[in-house]
Amino acid sequence: MNQTLSRLLSLILIVLASNIRAQQPAATTASPAGQSPMVHEFSIAQAIDYASKNSVLVKNALLDYQIQEQSNRATTSQALPQVTGSLGITDNLQIATILVPGTFGNPPQQGEVPVKFGTQYNSTAGITLKQILFDGQVFVGLQARQTSLDFYRKKQEVTEQLVRANIYKIYYQLLIGKWQIDQIDANIANQQTLLHNSTEMFKNGFAEQLDVDKATVQLTNLESERVQVDYNIANGYLGLKVLMGMPVRDSLRLTDTLTYAMVRDATLGDNYKYSDRRDFQLLQLNRQLNEFDIKRYRKMYIPTVSLTGNYSQNQYVNKFDIGQKNSWFPSSYLGLNISVPIFDGFYKAANIQQARLRLEQTQNNMDSLKNRIDNDVKETQLRFSAALATLDFQKKNLDLSEKVYAQTRKKYEQGLGSNLEVTQAFADERTAQANYFNALYNAIAARVDYLNAIGKL
Repeated sequence: MNQTLSRLLSLILIVLASNIRAQQPAATTASPAGQSPMVHEFSIAQAIDYASKNSVLVKNALLDYQIQEQSNRATTSQALPQVTGSLGITDNLQIATILVPGTFGNPPQQGEVPVKFGTQYNSTAGITLKQILFDGQVFVGLQARQTSLDFYRKKQEVTEQLVRANIYKIYYQLLIGKWQIDQIDANIANQQTLLHNSTEMFKNGFAEQLDVDKATVQLTNLESERVQVDYNIANGYLGLKVLMGMPVRDSLRLTDTLTYAMVRDATLGDNYKYSDRRDFQLLQLNRQLNEFDIKRYRKMYIPTVSLTGNYSQNQYVNKFDIGQKNSWFPSSYLGLNISVPIFDGFYKAANIQQARLRLEQTQNNMDSLKNRIDNDVKETQLRFSAALATLDFQKKNLDLSEKVYAQTRKKYEQGLGSNLEVTQAFADERTAQANYFNALYNAIAARVDYLNAIGKL
């Protein structure tokens, strides 16, 4: 297995290791059992668009956003009237008895007289209203609603960017794999021709059996290599499908093309802004939420004001009958409640300090991310420049190795060269091919990483 295909397998394993547990349900979601497998023909743009709708990572990030929407509704509800209805029935199995001073007996005498107060059945039906007039924490929560939504929307974008970067790399690696298959097929065809010519030369006494055996070994190695490359490419398609959220049983064909000129003519810009990076934007929103936290805890020192009201109907009867006339009596009240915090054992102060420390952590993370962005941009620029230079050298080396191999074969078939020279020239050509494909992928990966580093992918 050559270096380029090893890179492909490693990349796929990394993607599968990080995503497969979350992504496996996608197959049953997108293409239910019983349906015929679908055939997809995707450009890189279509593959990314498909992933944005079907990747489990992206869909879960969208669900996080929707969960926050419902959380915001819960926050809003605290500022709205709270209305509660109630209905109760009490059966006083033994009505309480109390003793009161009085006269009893015959002849009458003074003493304590047992008296029962109440009725056998008491019923009540009422409605209670509670309205917060002022609560600093609630009002800060209302102010933070949009920032919270923006935070989870940005998290979704960060996830999409991660998926997009991996799709770019695997997609173009698979296109390079197509080139490799074509090159191996060409090598097999050339080796079959060489084996045939060596066999004929041996029959006519112009070559040795050893020459035929060497050509046979080389052909077998090429056929074995093709099987391995086919396997790796098939694995690459599986990894791409899983990453995109596509059912594994569906068929996928890549429609984009890749040429040496496309890679060689790609350019990198020099200008970038930290604010273009989605992960930096995420930290900015996180900082705003930290600031809202500090504000919220500070508001806990302010009194809260609420309004409560109740209206109810009460029934007192000795025979259960909720429809009995003139047995229901109304009651109602309206109250204003003011809660003034006095001392809480420094609970609020501790929460404020925690929020300030979290804000400081977020600021430190932003400073660190700026430094990493600078490093990523510079490193990918250097890597891309080196990759392009290496690609130029490897392209020239590949062209030269193909020329040397063709001339060496021609000399051998004319009886002017040795089989050893042909074998060595063929080995040099295969090495040059592997180096070229490896350099091609390195240039593509460096450019993808650069665009990712500047937030333009």
